[in-house]
Amino acid sequence: MVGIPEFLNSQHKIDTREDCEAYLSRLDAFARQLDQETERVRHDMAHGVIAPDFILDTTLTQARAFRATPAGETGMVHSLATRAADKHIDGDWAARAERIVNGRVYPAAERQIAALNEAADHSSHDAGVWKLPQGDAYYSWLLRVGTSTNLTADEIHNMGLEQGRAIDARMDEILRRQGMTHGTVGERMSAATRDRRFLKPNTNAGRAEIISYLEGRIAAVRPLLPRLSHMQLRAPVEVHRVPVNIQSGAGLGYMNFASLDGSRPAIYYINLKDTALWPIWTLPTLTAHETIPGHAWQGAYLAEHHNEIPLIMSLMGFNAFVEGWALYAEQLVDELGYYDGDAWGRLGYLQAQRFRAARLVVDTGLHAKQWSRERAIQSLIDQTGRAAGAAQSEIDRYTSTPGQACGYKVGHTEILRLRAHAQQELGSRFDLRDFNDTIVQTGGIPLTVLADAIDGYIASKRGS
Repeated sequence: MVGIPEFLNSQHKIDTREDCEAYLSRLDAFARQLDQETERVRHDMAHGVIAPDFILDTTLTQARAFRATPAGETGMVHSLATRAADKHIDGDWAARAERIVNGRVYPAAERQIAALNEAADHSSHDAGVWKLPQGDAYYSWLLRVGTSTNLTADEIHNMGLEQGRAIDARMDEILRRQGMTHGTVGERMSAATRDRRFLKPNTNAGRAEIISYLEGRIAAVRPLLPRLSHMQLRAPVEVHRVPVNIQSGAGLGYMNFASLDGSRPAIYYINLKDTALWPIWTLPTLTAHETIPGHAWQGAYLAEHHNEIPLIMSLMGFNAFVEGWALYAEQLVDELGYYDGDAWGRLGYLQAQRFRAARLVVDTGLHAKQWSRERAIQSLIDQTGRAAGAAQSEIDRYTSTPGQACGYKVGHTEILRLRAHAQQELGSRFDLRDFNDTIVQTGGIPLTVLADAIDGYIASKRGS
């Protein structure tokens, strides 16, 4: 009940009468999709596959709020009517959309709510997929999907612990220079997260300040791009607040890639339900990750060269590659001086790296080591110092999408390994820009195949 309304509002273009008719067609099909989801919920229930109670509670809260909104007041109706009026496209668009919502979408939503209520009656509080039939084998498969490697849960868990200790040592040194010497790194970062000096007011004016700040961070990184890449990508990006009607269950910060035909720019969404989730020092590295030179940059290559790239390359986007590149992008801007003179900005970058290492620990903890939701939340807080609300949101995400969050640090680690390998093999012939462009120009491939691409890059430089 979140994805399709957001897609219709942010990605479905309204320029012509045909676009409006297509919007209504998609809105009508939304009802069919809801019924298909409901059928899947009932099918899974029959096989003992039921989401944990806290996931179902959140889902039902969102679903009931969705259904309770009068059809004429929904974004589904308002978006079409407003944009059609802006383009001077005559038609009874609001009334037609409202009829579809009342007659088709809402009845399907009611059927789904009934199925979710039934599932909630049979759910447990256990968070991990270990509880499911063949749960251990299922999680092993999900780790292969999420990381495009054959690493085991134990290997990934230990990677997170080892890298976490190394990052803590770097953070401890900076924190001490800021006069923060008492407590663990996580405790000190937790105190900094609550420090009012770093928070914007939880008001519309405060939210507008955050949006403006993010736009400034994107502008600040653009002058660094010639040192990162030979490609002269335009990479347009817009910053939007996560829509209020979906913010309770949405991610904290995420990207919608630019359309492959270049007609729509990348959209960087920031969840501003509570500005206390966003100490200002956390935002520069998040922005580098989601926009430039992270996701928006990688996506811009696909959009601006779509005529040169097989379509399947643009559509696949293996998780560990895409997220590993974005995490590597965070490191690139630090290496080029983005945080020089900004100790808190660098701490925000390191906390973000620490956070991704912690993900390896808590994801495998939940699904392979039978950790409770509460233990995983507290572990994430202890390791990273993130706010309790943010930690809970993250753990609920890992519960719902096992293995996906492991792709970030595993992918980042592999890119760094390949970079060190290329530097060793090429010596003075190594060019960071060539290496980065080689990575991006693969389009987004499994990590095992990425190693072959870098071997090809090394061979080509030797022959030049």
